[in-house]
Amino acid sequence: MNPDDKTMDTDSKSVRHGETNAVYIVQKPPLIADLSDEEYRALEKKLIRKMDIRLMPMVILIYIMNYLDRNAIGSARLGGLEEDLGLKGYEFQVEAAYYPGVLATLSSWYVRKEMSLRTGIFYCGSMLSGAFAGLIAAGVVDGMDGTRGLRAWRWLFLIEGSVTVVIAFAAYFVLPNFPANTIWLTDQERQLAMYRLEVDAAGETDWVSSEREPIFAGFKMIMTDPKNWILAAVVYGAASSISINSFFPTVVASFGRSKVETLLLTAPPYLLACIVCAAVSWNADRTNERYWHTVGPLATAMIGLIIACAATGIGPRYFGAMIMIPGIYTGFNMSMVWTANTNNRPPAKRAAAVAFNNALSGVSGVYSSYLYPNNAGPRFVLAFSVNAAMALVAIIASTVLRFVLKRENRKLEQKEQEEERAGQNVIGTGFRYLT
Repeated sequence: MNPDDKTMDTDSKSVRHGETNAVYIVQKPPLIADLSDEEYRALEKKLIRKMDIRLMPMVILIYIMNYLDRNAIGSARLGGLEEDLGLKGYEFQVEAAYYPGVLATLSSWYVRKEMSLRTGIFYCGSMLSGAFAGLIAAGVVDGMDGTRGLRAWRWLFLIEGSVTVVIAFAAYFVLPNFPANTIWLTDQERQLAMYRLEVDAAGETDWVSSEREPIFAGFKMIMTDPKNWILAAVVYGAASSISINSFFPTVVASFGRSKVETLLLTAPPYLLACIVCAAVSWNADRTNERYWHTVGPLATAMIGLIIACAATGIGPRYFGAMIMIPGIYTGFNMSMVWTANTNNRPPAKRAAAVAFNNALSGVSGVYSSYLYPNNAGPRFVLAFSVNAAMALVAIIASTVLRFVLKRENRKLEQKEQEEERAGQNVIGTGFRYLT
């Protein structure tokens, strides 16, 4: 579905799609039914701005701290963690599951054409933390190792962990539940928020509460939906390379620089990844396109991995790192956005799909710690080969998914034409999968 093809008739309270000329009726709530087009757009703009201010800064801040804590693992490896705890390379790993919860929350507030940009901006938090982690760790390793009898890695955990706990308490009072039961919306804004989601889903209402739509019901839906299994392959292939996050300082350390220089060199790839992810996400929303915005970054990551694996010079290897990190993170972000878009309704199915696909992708963490032992440098042939192969799997699965969704869209269009000839107005009419 291309939302830009919709024209809103405030008098008839209907939405018409330019592609098929199919019409479905969505009754406007009383408090927005009499608004003119100009008043409606002004209220919608105000609502979106209010949502952005209330939601985005806090989820981004938490994600920055989430990844700072996780990146501290990789930095701590250079600050004496392994020696103090007697760890071997394959015992060195960490997992977390904050991302899918936020994605499910955002999709309960924003319509599909707004999701990619917001998710991309949110996901930039992980990349900013990747850059900051190296800078913070460089300062701690250089200036605090041995302070008060504690090694540098312990100071990393104490400083970053303490800040995270404080922010988590504050988030409880800031982050909302659902539009239907959030107190900081006016009655008019609440009706508009729910109406926007209903229109975006071609007449299907969005999530009101977990009691009315249990997540287990959504789980059963995705287990029997072949489309989500293809998406799971896309997400898994894209996510497999993200394990490099915990080992990136080790990879850069193979350049033979000092500990501080190594930590500083980890920052630029993550800063570039932040810019690329935001730009790709913005353009994906602008064009309502998903396939090339997913495959392009994954292909770039694959090229970067191959270069870093095949080259022996520091320059080419660092260039490979500079393009692999933006490709890996952007590809994974778009694969999760595509998951939420494709499993848009009912909301329980969307939440289950986001959670399940992300959890399944975490399986790669089981073996990733075996791919980056200290003696695998400087080229890390096994790790980069496996990651490049998994990126290729994600590209192939994305291609299959695109053909499947285009076929589904043709079926939907044919069905709507038959319903229109029969004079029917059915909920769900006008919906199109984003490809």
